[in-house]
Amino acid sequence: MADPLADSYYAASANAAGAHAPLLGDHRADVCVVGGGFAGLAAALASAEAGYSVILLEAERIGFGASGRNGGQLIPGLRWTMAEIEEEFGTDRAQAIFDVAYQAHVRVRSRIEKHAIRCDLKSGHLEAAYKPAHFEAMRRDADYLASRFGYVSPEIVHPGDMSAHIATDKYHGGVYDPAGGHFHPLNYALGLADAAQTADVRCYEGSRVLTIDDSDSVTVRTASGSVHAGHAVIACDSWTDTVAADLGRYTIPIMNYNIATAPLGALADRLLPSDAAIADSRFVLNYFRLSADKRMIFGGGERYTTRPPTDIKAFVRRHMQDIFPDLAAVPIDYAWGGAVAVTANRLPHVGRRGHSFFAHGFSGHGALMTTMAGELIAEALHGTTTRFDVLANLPHRKFPGGKLLRQPLATLGLLWFALRDRL
Repeated sequence: MADPLADSYYAASANAAGAHAPLLGDHRADVCVVGGGFAGLAAALASAEAGYSVILLEAERIGFGASGRNGGQLIPGLRWTMAEIEEEFGTDRAQAIFDVAYQAHVRVRSRIEKHAIRCDLKSGHLEAAYKPAHFEAMRRDADYLASRFGYVSPEIVHPGDMSAHIATDKYHGGVYDPAGGHFHPLNYALGLADAAQTADVRCYEGSRVLTIDDSDSVTVRTASGSVHAGHAVIACDSWTDTVAADLGRYTIPIMNYNIATAPLGALADRLLPSDAAIADSRFVLNYFRLSADKRMIFGGGERYTTRPPTDIKAFVRRHMQDIFPDLAAVPIDYAWGGAVAVTANRLPHVGRRGHSFFAHGFSGHGALMTTMAGELIAEALHGTTTRFDVLANLPHRKFPGGKLLRQPLATLGLLWFALRDRL
């Protein structure tokens, strides 16, 4: 089957990166990380910095999954508002969750700066209100963040002021957060991999994990080798069920598709004058931003089956031209897709069982939280579990229906929420 990433703008504009050989023979390490995306790379890098010997195994190549093909949007926080979190978990736990979730952007920016990662980092993220009621809810959320948690970064953008960020009449105001932003996700992943190698992490690509034996220690086996380690880190997101079927039942994959137009020149600055990344408030949201060379990178629509649209360009273009009619005839140079692992409650599923740590199900907020989760796993390996436990103690349940019915049952629920957007 053709690789959807091969047609992505990110693959076409990726920084030069050397290939990593497959794992051959038997090896030993303190930590074996399974998955070469943001979470796995961050866990591997931070563990090596703490003095552990680390082996990282990637089934395909670094950044192959969601980390190398997402929209590149850096959105502070989680899918729940802090008001919802405080109501559900109480004041003390809410403060701890806030301290982790709203510091994630600092971790990402510090990694980019420390390792001089060339990933086109830009500041600014705007959540755009699809309905007037959504704008009022956003205002309440921003006021709540400021009054309860001292987070005063977000700026209320009234409907009449939206032209400072976006040239469309489709939205009813929004909230702009300069702490958010956007970047080239594949180049960020490749930069983390380079930093990990510099820290003596041994990276192997084309090394699909077949089994993980977690008994007195951990033995991770591929078709051509094995790793014996004190601990494993499972960071496979949508592919978690291939190495840990029981963990895979906590998420379902949702397919997202992106396009990148031809360079727009001066039109790009007219359409998105603040160069912010933008995501709207619909359940099936549109999200878009400008690349470094002034292309519109646009994601729109979701599919709840793994079969891609016959024509990805046409599938996404109709969403783009609804927001930007001026782009109806602009050439689309790249189109690609990938799976996002979503939990039942849209909160990340992070934890430990035996000698294995895991992190997946970031539910569309992974560009920032994955780096945080990986680094907190490294902290937990070193014996400091306070912040790791903040994420590990979030409640989760498996999707009902078992292996055969889990996806169809979840799809029915997701389609209902998507229908509410249209109604």
